[in-house]
Amino acid sequence: MTVIVRTVRPDDPADTEGFARIRRICLPALLATPASVVHDALHVHPDAHYRQLVAVADDGELIGTAQVGIAHDSPEPGQGYANVYVHPGHEGRGAGGLLLGAAEEHLARHGARQVFCWSLDGPRNLAWAAARGYRRSRSAHFLRLDLAAGTLPPRQSPAPGVELVTAADYADDPRPLFALQAQTLADEPGDVGSALTDYAHWLTHTWRQPLLDHALTTVAVVDGAPVAFTLARTDGEGRYATGMTGTARAFRGRGLAKLAKSDSLHRARAAGCTVAYTGNDAGNEPMLAINRWFGYEIDATEVRHVRTLDS
Repeated sequence: MTVIVRTVRPDDPADTEGFARIRRICLPALLATPASVVHDALHVHPDAHYRQLVAVADDGELIGTAQVGIAHDSPEPGQGYANVYVHPGHEGRGAGGLLLGAAEEHLARHGARQVFCWSLDGPRNLAWAAARGYRRSRSAHFLRLDLAAGTLPPRQSPAPGVELVTAADYADDPRPLFALQAQTLADEPGDVGSALTDYAHWLTHTWRQPLLDHALTTVAVVDGAPVAFTLARTDGEGRYATGMTGTARAFRGRGLAKLAKSDSLHRARAAGCTVAYTGNDAGNEPMLAINRWFGYEIDATEVRHVRTLDS
């Protein structure tokens, strides 16, 4: 049976729905909708040389996906990524290898020296990555919380001097949230550093991303300035995911991230969300402890891999 690899056609509903569907099946914590697939394809930074690839069977069915690009915002040049997912019912047909090969060729053409990819933690997936020259790096957990049947800890009340608002309150000028996210992103653990500096691109790519739920994104404010936040993403089908949670350096250790997340989760449940997802680096024990307190349980684990491309 023949499998081909090609780029997603953003104007083809079969492509965008198929891409989103495979992502949801392979890793439910990574929310995806046809609208978010189109948005990513059209509004990514040009320096990322971003491509969405699909593996297509000879009957026209989409059976695998890959997100490929250059980490253009990394202080270290030449860092690429290729995250491949194959529908569980179509593994063993060579789709993953074809997707990865096409991704590596694309990245090499655009100056990548190293390629990072995620692999679900399991003997078969880890062996697949190793056989293609990838070596293991760090791990990360995806966690799941049943909002419909589970019991959330009581909603926390802000301390004196702390106010809780939403991202919607910054609709006229979201720049303070950009500055806060830039500071917290710089301190996130990871293999590839990131520096958030392009406000115009952030407005288009992040602030206007269809998955970002401004009404459920909670921001903790002190003296009129945002100091902690949790970004909420929703897909309109009851799924909620935390895009990022962070606190400004000068305000860490006061429980403000936990406060913001508590508020967002309670409002998400009230809004009809039935399941919540979040992700943490396996070594980020403080955030893992917070999520365990909320009742999250590990749903899946991925292992980061890296390979140096042949010169």
